[in-house]
Amino acid sequence: VACKPPGAQLMSPPSLRKIVIMFAMEQEAAPTITRLGLAAKGAFAPPLDCLAYEGSHSGLDVTVVVNGNDKRYGVSNVGTVPAALTTNAICEKIKPDILINAGTCGGFAAKGAQIADVYVINEYANHDRRIGIPGFTEYGVYRTPALDASNMAAALGFKTGLCSTGNSLECAPVDMEQLVSLGASCKEMEASAISYVCALHGVPFLAIKSITDIVDGVHPSGDEFLANLGKASKAIEDAAIKVLDYLAADKSLESLPL
Repeated sequence: VACKPPGAQLMSPPSLRKIVIMFAMEQEAAPTITRLGLAAKGAFAPPLDCLAYEGSHSGLDVTVVVNGNDKRYGVSNVGTVPAALTTNAICEKIKPDILINAGTCGGFAAKGAQIADVYVINEYANHDRRIGIPGFTEYGVYRTPALDASNMAAALGFKTGLCSTGNSLECAPVDMEQLVSLGASCKEMEASAISYVCALHGVPFLAIKSITDIVDGVHPSGDEFLANLGKASKAIEDAAIKVLDYLAADKSLESLPL
């Protein structure tokens, strides 16, 4: 548990029972839902499109939540707005002991990333919120330390790094400049928004991401993402099970200092 000020009473680590694993896309979530044998519960927060799947694993109550599909275009609700709305619904209606955002992301050859590598995120930021007004610049980037899961990452053989969020799959030159400046290891479209909402509700938040495409590589991001989505989703399935087993062995957040 994190150190307390002198004279402060040490609190017992929060117990773990109710776990939510949140995905943006059904394709990302499907292998994990099948592996855990979860039952579909359907929409749980109308008018939002998000869907819940419930079950248990190693003594934990596990709910997988997917953002669902957009009613207008029929595609997965990706990006920060659906992520924030779904997270708020999870925190208000399910009230998890911890929320885990599992999914895919872009990685960087300069950081040694390879397709299907798994990262445990140690910091969140935004790379496309450019607000050139004093005070608002830092607000736009909104760098936020993550829950310290370094011991877990080391034990499970996962990489760690900063995850930067933006609302475009493609990486414009101005975005790349910001990503390099941030020292980002992962580029995706939801995690920073989820982190923000979880902080508002006081819900511990952890993100695990698997690489689908190499941002500083030679292939178009969209093509590479589609080609590697299945492989990366399988990697996230395996990672999610390992994380659940790790947490179940402790039954508290003691190994993830708050």
